[in-house]
Amino acid sequence: MSIAFDHRPGPGPMSAFSREVKILGLSFALVLFVIASIVWGLAGIDPVETAIPKLVGILGDALLAVTITLVLWRIRHLSLGLKALAAIAMSLAAAPVSALIDWGFHAVCVYPEPVPFNPEYFAQVVVFTTSELFGWSCLYLALQYSAQVRASERHLAAVRQQATEAQLRALQYQVNPHFLFNTLNTISGLIEEGENRSANEMVLGLAGFLRKTLALDPLSDLPLGAEIALQRDYLRIEETRFSDRLSVRIDVAPAAQRALVPALLLQPLIENAIRHGVARTPGRAELEIGARIEPGETLAIWVENPVPEAGGATATGLGIGLRNVGERLSARHPGHATSCAFGPAGPGRVRVELRMPFRT
Repeated sequence: MSIAFDHRPGPGPMSAFSREVKILGLSFALVLFVIASIVWGLAGIDPVETAIPKLVGILGDALLAVTITLVLWRIRHLSLGLKALAAIAMSLAAAPVSALIDWGFHAVCVYPEPVPFNPEYFAQVVVFTTSELFGWSCLYLALQYSAQVRASERHLAAVRQQATEAQLRALQYQVNPHFLFNTLNTISGLIEEGENRSANEMVLGLAGFLRKTLALDPLSDLPLGAEIALQRDYLRIEETRFSDRLSVRIDVAPAAQRALVPALLLQPLIENAIRHGVARTPGRAELEIGARIEPGETLAIWVENPVPEAGGATATGLGIGLRNVGERLSARHPGHATSCAFGPAGPGRVRVELRMPFRT
């Protein structure tokens, strides 16, 4: 029995499901033909001579199966139990039609000899055809259910991806305003102190930095080298404020510079280092940015800064910036180990260290 029409079960690729139905229908028809040939051969009937009658019978049943399948497609929104009941009812109704087709074809073949109606043979054909049509219906419903499950899984995966992207965008939007407000406050302070030239340099630096960062896709990844170059632009703004007090040390292994990281990942870490460390430390303050590749293809990145006293280290670990970094890493690398750890790095210094899979 061959099912040859194009349709799909709810959401999902039409061509793929149609192809599966055609293959299943042709396979089912071939199995029926082989079984019928074996049974007729065991009964002493030449399977070659009866090939045409068997093909005609299978073709008639195929037309009935197509009708049943079309109805099952139309009621695909119903529960599986209701569709199974409908398949049973349609199989019972279609089986006598198949038996009449079989009797009529036999009458045409032996015409003009009369063909007496044999109730016992008619009942056997009805029972066999009912089981045949219902068997096909069960196979089709199983295939339809499988396709619907796959479509639901694809839809769920798409929804999860959209939710992850929305989360990443929300976290990114929290980073940019935080940096902007801090920088504007710094510029305002310089203006109040009469440092107009320094304020002007910061405005120009801020404009250039924002022009670059606002053009970034918050879902994109950057090579770590490019990310650090962006942060150097930001640090130049801060160096204008702190003059000779701030020094920056970059210690990034050459191989680590190729690693892909979320855009502006380091921004909140450096902001915290400036705000809670450098700004509160009297005298010269060194800020260190480093990265290396550790065993197990793990990328480690750190930002280290001074703190004025032991109690200040605790403050550095607080704030939405560090939480955002940890959440961005988890969302960017689902199923992989990531971390955002904060702790002392020696006398009067603290470090925030990130770990994530090394990707290029």
